[in-house]
Amino acid sequence: MGTLKTSKCGDTVRVVKISGAGAIKRRIMDMGITKGVEIFIRKVAPLGDPVEVTVRGYELSLRKADAELIEVE
Repeated sequence: MGTLKTSKCGDTVRVVKISGAGAIKRRIMDMGITKGVEIFIRKVAPLGDPVEVTVRGYELSLRKADAELIEVE
C-alpha cells in the first residue's frame, strides 16, 4: 500500500482510505474519490504537480498535497 502521490503513471489503483479531516476530506470525496473506487493515473506533470487521473469516467487533476492524503493499493 502507498499513496496516490507515489503511484506511477499508467497504474490503476483502488482507494483504501482518505486521510485528512474536515473540509479537505469532504472536498476530495465531493470529487468522486471515495473508499473502494478505482483510479487510473493518466499523467504526471514534469515536476510532479499536478497528477492527472481518471476516476468514475472523468478526468481530474489533483495537487500533490491532496494526492498524498489518498491511500491506495
